[in-house]
Amino acid sequence: MRLIVLALVTLFVATVVGLGLTWTTATRGVDVGTITIGAWTARPKTGTSSIDPYSRAAIARSGELPVGTGDGVTFTALKDDSGRTLDGRCDIVIKGVTPPARFWTLTLYNSKGELVANTLQRYGFTSQEIVRASDGSFEIRIAARPRSGNWLPTGGIDRYSLMLRLYDTPVGVATRSQKDAPMPSIATAGCT
Repeated sequence: MRLIVLALVTLFVATVVGLGLTWTTATRGVDVGTITIGAWTARPKTGTSSIDPYSRAAIARSGELPVGTGDGVTFTALKDDSGRTLDGRCDIVIKGVTPPARFWTLTLYNSKGELVANTLQRYGFTSQEIVRASDGSFEIRIAARPRSGNWLPTGGIDRYSLMLRLYDTPVGVATRSQKDAPMPSIATAGCT
């Protein structure tokens, strides 16, 4: 009898640990095949048949449609370049250039993966509508209150993420550094 109880307890503990680890990897992800450049991270194999099982589980859980490798790559940022979490009550400045791409979009999402609600219904920028400097660089301000130039409203939410999708780009699995893919910097300019 003691052996049966011990076996049942062992099975219960193993089930709880296994399900807990599966839930953690599906919600937080793992660094299998991840490219990190500054504050930006990407998983270029996500849109391929050789996707790792952890990314596959995260996509199944979120319901998002990944960008295929032949189409482009998606970079995500949850923090600025100094490691501070992106806070909707702070002014965030995205500055620089993007890697070569036929088209790109930069979109703001809340912690649930939804577009950030705001009265302007402004959720992001595209490469065709952004105001640039004469050298091709740009500066985007993300803040709760209106700013001049390229401005994205946060609605004052606590945390958010940024997604930079590059379409028809050479950036991919072989990309490893800022030299290979010049990503824009992300800096916190101040908080209200």
